[in-house]
Amino acid sequence: MFTETFKTPLVLILIPVLLALLWYANRLQEGAYFRFPSLSMVRRLGNTWRSQWSFLPWIIRALVLVLLLIALAGPRKLLASPKLTSEGIDIVLVLDVSGSMSAEDYVVNNHRISRLDITKTTVENFIKQRTNDRMALVVFGSQAYTVCPLTTDHDWLLENLHQVRIGVIEDATAIGSGIATSLLRLKNSKAKTKIIVLLTDGVNNSGKIQPLDAAQLAKSMGIKVYTIAAGTTGIVPFPVTDEFGNKHYEEAQFDLDEDTLKKIASMTGAEYFRAADTESLRNIYTVIDKLEKTKIVEQGFKQYEPLFWYYLDAVFVLLALEIILTNSLFLKIP
Repeated sequence: MFTETFKTPLVLILIPVLLALLWYANRLQEGAYFRFPSLSMVRRLGNTWRSQWSFLPWIIRALVLVLLLIALAGPRKLLASPKLTSEGIDIVLVLDVSGSMSAEDYVVNNHRISRLDITKTTVENFIKQRTNDRMALVVFGSQAYTVCPLTTDHDWLLENLHQVRIGVIEDATAIGSGIATSLLRLKNSKAKTKIIVLLTDGVNNSGKIQPLDAAQLAKSMGIKVYTIAAGTTGIVPFPVTDEFGNKHYEEAQFDLDEDTLKKIASMTGAEYFRAADTESLRNIYTVIDKLEKTKIVEQGFKQYEPLFWYYLDAVFVLLALEIILTNSLFLKIP
């Protein structure tokens, strides 16, 4: 409560210490006296209202010091403490960045586009639509690593997605490692629905974890793994750059283990998709939109209005009053 009302509440502890010191100093001053030749002379002076209210300047001085300490404690008023509540699920997007994702067997507006580029564009649109979800991004080649942890900051997520490219990781396909790394990102998640969306165009040929073993672990954690097989079958155009920087295409064929991808999805209660074209690539995201949602509560920034100026204004008024009183009505002659 005090941390809400005061910025530095510990300063208030000094108030009783200060009052005790003032009281002690006042008692020492009361010890001063004058000698009179006769007690009857003192009695004839009477008890005036000035003597009865002589403590008033002391009270004002004590109040000034107390108000100063309160001002130093930083009194403030809580203006807003919003809790942003939204509905969403926790999603880890897993992308294959092995060399075969350079194959340009997708066509957009009569232009060839690589598997990775069309995937990044589709994932980007999906991220923009899922405004209430927490998402993470994991990529894998010969090994897997987290590009972006779970976050609701989708702008930051998109920045990381744009930086994903082929060649950063050694060329291979470690599907099991990709799933295992994603499970680590979801391990501490409290969302009711947790899913992994894995896209690959190859066969697991690297990593220490087998894809089905990783899928079994995902099943035990209650996490669904949606799998997408990207690219067309058969001979595909693969871009090659010669020593002069000229780009040309060679025919290439890459293996695709659809059976393993189907088993991964089936084991975890998810679905398998064959993304031979852009439209089919987007189908999985339509399914995700229909999944159960869970509440995400984020504490907004607290806004305060400082109130110390009111106490300082009171201090200036009381100081002026004390100066006037001690130099007029309660003027002391040495």
